[in-house]
Amino acid sequence: LAAPTTAAAKPANPEIILATTTSTQDSGLLDVLVPLFQNQTGYTVKTVAVGSGQAMSMGERGEADVLLVHSPDAEQKFMGGGNGVQRRLVMHNDFLIIGPASDPAKIKGAKSAVEALKKIADSKAVFISRGDNSGTDALEKKLFGQAGGVPKGQPWYQETGQGMGATLNVANEKDGYTITDRATYLARKKDLKLEPMVEGDAPLLNIYHVIEVNPNKSAKINAAGGKAFADFMVAAATQQAIGAFGKDKFGQALFVPDAGKKLEDVGK
Repeated sequence: LAAPTTAAAKPANPEIILATTTSTQDSGLLDVLVPLFQNQTGYTVKTVAVGSGQAMSMGERGEADVLLVHSPDAEQKFMGGGNGVQRRLVMHNDFLIIGPASDPAKIKGAKSAVEALKKIADSKAVFISRGDNSGTDALEKKLFGQAGGVPKGQPWYQETGQGMGATLNVANEKDGYTITDRATYLARKKDLKLEPMVEGDAPLLNIYHVIEVNPNKSAKINAAGGKAFADFMVAAATQQAIGAFGKDKFGQALFVPDAGKKLEDVGK
């Protein structure tokens, strides 16, 4: 995805606010894509990396022009509330349950994420939760619910209230288990002693959509800029760049491009 030799002329309203997840920031993907977008279009992007829940709250308040998020249930509620005008599939990777090599809860190789979390709860092994209303946090709470209930208040279950990178650091320091997206784990792996324990279970699929915020939410919303960024994310050249990202550094792509696919075909 070669950058053009001359930058594009600035649009009439050149600044856009992108509210996105910490995983797209922590993995380094946005460090590649945002400069390409800016050079191609003349827009300037202000990136706000928060949990998906916070990103959608920004959209509901009209404080962002476009969202890049990965919390499907919450996204559908967001769209159903009239907060977005278009939601498009961009890419996926997957979540991992990681933990210390000693594996005190004996979950390594478990086929089911729910089974693994039940074993963690039964053994009262340290589990570090993001606790930040992110897409990752929403998935974890959903899986713990299926395993018997979210163990809030239990001393072994600790919430950081922070993003993925910071939560990985806390889990690493405390020899705890946590759920992480694969991209952030691979980007931070060299600094971690935690190892993948459970992966490949269908509920661990991690799907990202780009959403244009409804301009009716605020007169300040840059609808043209939001659409330009969303169009860029699903463009063929960008999808190619997403599919290549990470291969040179990690030996594998950190994300799988999905634009144009049916949702039911993702991950197959």
